[in-house]
Amino acid sequence: MKMVVLVAGALCISTCLVAAKDQNFSLNLVDVDGNTLSTADGRVTIIVLTTQAGIDKARAVGDRTPEFCLGNPEYRMITVLVFEKKHTKPTRMILSSLIRRRLDSEGHRLQNRYDKLKIARNARRDVSAVADFDGTIAKQLGMEPGAGLFQIFVLGKNGELIKQWSDVPSADDFSAALKQN
Repeated sequence: MKMVVLVAGALCISTCLVAAKDQNFSLNLVDVDGNTLSTADGRVTIIVLTTQAGIDKARAVGDRTPEFCLGNPEYRMITVLVFEKKHTKPTRMILSSLIRRRLDSEGHRLQNRYDKLKIARNARRDVSAVADFDGTIAKQLGMEPGAGLFQIFVLGKNGELIKQWSDVPSADDFSAALKQN
């Protein structure tokens, strides 16, 4: 499972949005490591769409990812970090580098979970983040970039929307949504 968890966790009350059955988010994304990721490649994809202000919540989502998803190629989590203002190309390169460094530390943190579960793989390879420097990805997901942006999308194997939250779901709700596909 591609997963990204950023910053310290927090307990939150889950607010679930009603997911329209006909919504499909077939997206191709390039993460900060240069990997092309698709939301319609036969995997269940969790997208955490957030600004810098929601990084704690993004980590909480990663912490609540069920064990059956960890190291499982059928599941992937992608954090999309939406920037609120425009940046020059050199600034974007620096920000991408900082995100990669953060992913390295989160990979070490995830590796502890892998080791406890005896998952024999490098957890850093399962940690993905996409930098949305111009709000394009947020708009493709039907969201307007802004300071309080935080959404979680669970997408089926072909990009169909299974569940959407505007806050961190309970571990049970999260697990149930991931088992739906």
